[in-house]
Amino acid sequence: MDERKATVLRAVVESFIDTAQPVGSRAVSDLSGLEVSAATIRNEMASLEADGYLAQPHTSAGRIPTDAGYRYFVDNLGPGHLDDTEARQISAFFRHAQGQIEQRLADTSRLLSQLTAYAAIVVGPTHDPTTVRSAQLVDLGSGRLLLVVVTSSGSIERSMIELVSGAHIEPNHLAAASAAINDAFVGTSLGSVPNVNSTGQPEVDNLIATTLASIAPSSTHAGDLYVGGAANMAGQFDAVSTVKSVLAVLEEQLIVVSLLGDLVERGLSVAIGSETGVAPLAQCAVVVAPYKVDGEQVGSIGVLGPTRMDYPKALAAVHVVSSRLGESLGEAHED
Repeated sequence: MDERKATVLRAVVESFIDTAQPVGSRAVSDLSGLEVSAATIRNEMASLEADGYLAQPHTSAGRIPTDAGYRYFVDNLGPGHLDDTEARQISAFFRHAQGQIEQRLADTSRLLSQLTAYAAIVVGPTHDPTTVRSAQLVDLGSGRLLLVVVTSSGSIERSMIELVSGAHIEPNHLAAASAAINDAFVGTSLGSVPNVNSTGQPEVDNLIATTLASIAPSSTHAGDLYVGGAANMAGQFDAVSTVKSVLAVLEEQLIVVSLLGDLVERGLSVAIGSETGVAPLAQCAVVVAPYKVDGEQVGSIGVLGPTRMDYPKALAAVHVVSSRLGESLGEAHED
């Protein structure tokens, strides 16, 4: 796209974001600062429409951006900036942030929704980012064992293992199996089932095999979801049915957590319309960023709004708040 077309497209997108009204050539001429005739601007708008960047909702109306138009606009944005008042609001919030992590995340979602006027989403840290500190087999008698796993966070996980009814276990066999399991498990992620090397003793290896078969690997529990400002969505769409379907999606924790996780994994900071992969969000855009504690990604944060979103503001707010949230949680962790 040449520079003049890009300037015209940018003017249409910015005007439509601001007014929600189709944009005519006169408005583009005023906004773009292009020293060309109205006819030239109309030709450029027609060309952008033919290329799929603009659409004309009514024959006599001006143009509105398509998802492709928004995507070009976002991909060619410079870094957005928050004004001084918003920057101070964020600083004050994190300076006074305290309490349990759940409360901080809920408060952060409300802060982000206030900054952007969209729905804000914070996905909390996964519940089991811990490693195994020790693993031990305990004989409960009557053919039952207990696997006791202590994690690096200090929590204790227990798994019951049923043996053949009435089976007698030699203490030395149990000790050897417990030692082999401990060696294999220490340092692994909680919920994974590592391989345990054979000891060469059939009785001991049978105990180990029975234990491993009794504990199913568990995927890390998805982080809790905190949504702030869902009511903001009511004024963002003309159709009540659209508002209802968007709010229904926000109530589906698994869908929203998966959506943000997928976007972060794909390296996307913005998903527009169908790019979200969630049909009811076809008229929405999501801006997302991961937040990190001590350099490790632990959760994600984002805003959900219409495709007619103020992308520079949303990107800047999500970027700054995600960064400050990670720092704040890191400091709380040290305390």
